[in-house]
Amino acid sequence: MARPLIGVSTYLETAARWGVWELEAALLPVGYPRLVQRAGGLAAMLPPDAPERAAEAVARLDGLVVAGGPDVEPVRYGAERDPRTGPPAPERDAWELALIDAALAGGVPLLGICRGMQLLNVALGGTLVQHLDGHAEVVGVFGGHPVKPVPGTLYAGIVPEETSVPTYHHQAVDRLGEGLVPSAYAADGTVEAVELPAPGWVLGVQWHPEMGDDVRVMRALVKAAASE
Repeated sequence: MARPLIGVSTYLETAARWGVWELEAALLPVGYPRLVQRAGGLAAMLPPDAPERAAEAVARLDGLVVAGGPDVEPVRYGAERDPRTGPPAPERDAWELALIDAALAGGVPLLGICRGMQLLNVALGGTLVQHLDGHAEVVGVFGGHPVKPVPGTLYAGIVPEETSVPTYHHQAVDRLGEGLVPSAYAADGTVEAVELPAPGWVLGVQWHPEMGDDVRVMRALVKAAASE
């Protein structure tokens, strides 16, 4: 049986260095494709492209992961920019919002990771908290804290117990997007996972499963993708 093809959105950087080269690059931390592979899927990178091509790209996939990365531009959810919000990434915002719309319209299983969860919330009309303390304590270093699942949710069916997760973010969900329900919380009340109720498979997690050893969330996405 063919392994499901899981597309993963990428960064777009003005300069990246390898060997003798320093060039503009579409790139992805290797943890993402390795997690897809460990979970039984085939990983395909989806660099930013014209938004009108998103539906064509998603139609060729069995599942979609919207990866972590820079802060979502506040104009996308009707807010003024907080001074602590990072530089915008307009090409990624436009492309990934189009990918999310295409996946939702086509019933393609979708997992949003960190920024990907926040962008899912924005795509459905929600807003974000532009800064909170305690979830990214050291610049460039992943931390960890426990998250508690909400009983009866998709996420709780995948990970029923409270568990410690790798985390690195300074923004979070504020007003939930249309149809989304919270499915996990941090101890301080921060929404750590959101989902759309069945029949589709749509989940967002605020943490970084690609930086840990627990493959259950990605395995659940791959399983859902294989059944489509």
